[in-house]
Amino acid sequence: VEKGLGDAMIAFAFNGEPLRPANGYPAILLLPVHERNANIKWVRPIELADGPGMFRDETSKYTDPLANGTARQFSLVMDAKSIITAPAHPVRLAPNVWTQITGIAWTGRGKITRVDVSTDGGANWLVAELQEPVMSLAHTRFRLPWKWDGKPAVLMSRAVDETGAVQPTLAEFRAKRGAGTDYHFSYIRAWVVEPDGQVFFGVDV
Repeated sequence: VEKGLGDAMIAFAFNGEPLRPANGYPAILLLPVHERNANIKWVRPIELADGPGMFRDETSKYTDPLANGTARQFSLVMDAKSIITAPAHPVRLAPNVWTQITGIAWTGRGKITRVDVSTDGGANWLVAELQEPVMSLAHTRFRLPWKWDGKPAVLMSRAVDETGAVQPTLAEFRAKRGAGTDYHFSYIRAWVVEPDGQVFFGVDV
C-alpha cells in the first residue's frame, strides 16, 4: 500500500507510443527502484490482499535459501550495482594507448556515492569519476582513464551507495545471500582483456 500510494504508476505508453504486447500491453505496473520482476506486465485487474501472494515463481525462483536454514523472501528493492559498458566486445584494445573505462551504476536506496574500478581482477582499486548530475534513484555514469600494457587484464567495477552498501563479489554475495540466489544477483561481473586485445564479458568474480 505504501509503495502504491508513493511512486508506483500504471503505464499505457512508452516514449510516446502504446506499449507493445511483449512490453506489457495494455498496461504495465511500474514500481521504481524495485527489481524488474515486481514490475508486472499485462495488468488488468488489481486486487488488494491481506497477505503476500505465495505464487510458484516467487517461492521457487525468487526465494533465497540461507545457510542458517531460513529463507529470504520478497527481495524487492534493487541493491547497489554497477557494470562496465566500455571497453566491450568486439572492441580490440591497442597496447600503451589511453582508453576510457566507462559504465553505469545504480541503487534502489538513494544515491551512488562512489564507484571503484579494478584492472587487475580486484587486487587494486581506483576511484572512478562520477558524471554529474548524480541524482537519487537514478543511473549514474562513471569513467576512468586507463592505459592497457598489453598483458591479460580483468576489468571490474563496484558501486557504493549512500547507505554504505558495497557491491559484493560473487563469493561475498553467496556467503550473505545463499547459493541459490541467481535471480537477485548484484555481484560484480568482469570483463577479460586477452593478450591480443579482445575483450570478453561474463566472468564471475
